[in-house]
Formats: sequence, structure tokens, C-alpha cells
Amino acid sequence: MMRASSLFLVLPFLVMFFSCAPAWQKKISGYKFTSEEGIPDYTQLDYWAAHPAKWDPSDSVPAPLSNETVSEKKADVFFIHPTTLIKNREKYGWNAAIDNAEINAQTDYTAILFQASVFNESCRVFAPRYRQAHLDAFFTKDTLSAVNAFSMAYSDVKKAFEYYLAHENNGRPIIIASHSQGTLHAGQLLREFFENKPLAKQLVAAYIIGLPVAKNYFAVLEPCRNEQQTGCFVGWRTLKKGFLPAYMEQEEPESVYVTNPITWTMDKGKASSSQNKGAVLLKFNRIDKQVCNAQISNNVLWTNKPKFPFSFLLGKRNYHVADINLFYLNIRENVKVRVEEYVKKTKN
Repeated sequence: MMRASSLFLVLPFLVMFFSCAPAWQKKISGYKFTSEEGIPDYTQLDYWAAHPAKWDPSDSVPAPLSNETVSEKKADVFFIHPTTLIKNREKYGWNAAIDNAEINAQTDYTAILFQASVFNESCRVFAPRYRQAHLDAFFTKDTLSAVNAFSMAYSDVKKAFEYYLAHENNGRPIIIASHSQGTLHAGQLLREFFENKPLAKQLVAAYIIGLPVAKNYFAVLEPCRNEQQTGCFVGWRTLKKGFLPAYMEQEEPESVYVTNPITWTMDKGKASSSQNKGAVLLKFNRIDKQVCNAQISNNVLWTNKPKFPFSFLLGKRNYHVADINLFYLNIRENVKVRVEEYVKKTKN
């Protein structure tokens, strides 16, 4: 992973678009808690962006899915959110303050609402607040400050996961999920707690999305090769077909694991847009079907320009911010499939 390891490269376009809505700005006044020492205390619900003991945006369901049959949540997901600390670093510092109302509101009503909610049909959702590194840490020449920023962020993620294991898990199946900076930390968490560890037996799957997973990053953990496999990981980076940023061209061919989130294989055949069951983009309560196709190429996932209302205004060719949103229903259904498969196997 970049900064923490040279095995992950970061994408340059991290500003939220698809999963961003001005509505989060209206929520800031509702965040009243303060942290006297500025250190997360995961015994307190305020330090969790998502937790089953309270209502939070991860509990939301897009309106078209409101008639879903409520079923038992047979697994837990530990979700590590992406970077939302993107404003003036001179003002906000290298790491987010754990009780910053603006950052927490933005996190909850963008990443937690539009990304973590994809898991709520099958899983209890746990998503810690953490002192995330500033976006600048991915690009600065001040490598010492960047390493320190990422180290602080991971120390919080690790502390939260250890609390979850000790007080909430009780032997339940686990999904590790993440996007962007979250994936930087999720990779480290998987290596430290799951690889060659007894906890691997509880891993349903890892959805580590938005940063490249180099083929030599994990020693034991394998990529998922079909929609039902468990104890494995999936990941991808989404770009417009034909586009490859210069820094990605420097990657060795076939050096990165890429999953097609429509077929759940690593085959290079194109999955048509008709197989895309639904995206959740600009408005959470709207599902747009057949918005794009998907095909693995050059260490990335290529797709056509997404088709949704006003998509003609979309000029970007890097769809990083929509890595999850573009395939929302496919991911939601796949999580259910893997959880059911895990439960069935462990009962036998």
C-alpha cells in the first residue's frame, strides 16, 4: 500500500461525486459530541460512524428496496470508510480530529450512507470513526508526515477492530469491507489478524475496493474466483473504457488482482450492462438499472460511460468515487450469497 507499503498505488481523484449530496451539510448541527483527549474511545457509540446499537445512515435502504423481506443478519461487516478529510490541510492538519462535526457529518452521509449500507441486508454494520489521514498524505513529498498520518489512522482502525472482536463478535462470521484509504488500512488489518491466524476461519470475504491489490501483497489470502467462494477477497478500480492514467501505465502487466463485480470472476470477458442490476448514484433513494458494463483490462475495471439522468454532464474518466455505487445491487446480492454459502459450509 502506498506510504504504508509500496504495493498499493493511490488514485488521484478522491473528491466525492456520486456518493456526495449537499444534504450532509445540513446534518452538521446534529453532531454535538466532543472528545477531551482527542483519542477515540470505542466503548462509546459516538466514536462509531455505524453500529448496530444505534440508528445511523448505514441502516438506510433505497426506497425501491423498502419492501425487502427482513431476514436475520447472519454476519458482521467491519467497514473502513474512505478519505473525507480533503479541505485545507493547514487548517485541519495531517489527521482528522475524531470529533470534528463537519467531517463526521460528511463521512456519515456520504460513505456510510452510500457505501456501507450495501451490506445491511445480510450484516450488522460496524464502521469506526478514525483519525483518517488527510488526502494530501497520498501525494506529499513529506514522506515522514505521510507515514505518521497513515500510522495514526491505522492505529485507530486496529483499536476499533480489537474492541469489536472482544465485545461484539462472539464468534460470528466477519466481512471486512473498505474503499480507498479504508482499503489501505483493511489490507494491513487482514494481514495482521487473518492471514495464518485462527480468525481466518470466520472470514466470509473481504471487499477491499478502490486501491490495487498487488499479487504479492498477501502471503496466504486468495482472491475470490466465483460468486460463492468464501474466505477470499475481491477488489477493483473503475475507469472509463480506454482510459489508463500515466501512473497506472507504470504498473507491471497482470500484477494486480481485479474482480469483475458483475460476474464475480477475474475473467476478461465483458459483462453487459443488462447484467448490472442497479446503481445508487446521485440520489440515495433512486436505483438506476443497467447503468454500465464491466470488463477487466490492464489491472483495472473498464466500463462504458455510465448512463443515468444528466450523465451527459459527466466528463470524468476516473470513476473511483463510484467503485461501489455503480454496482450497488450486484454487491448487495453477492454479499447475501457469500454469507449464505459460509453459513451452509460451517454447519456441515
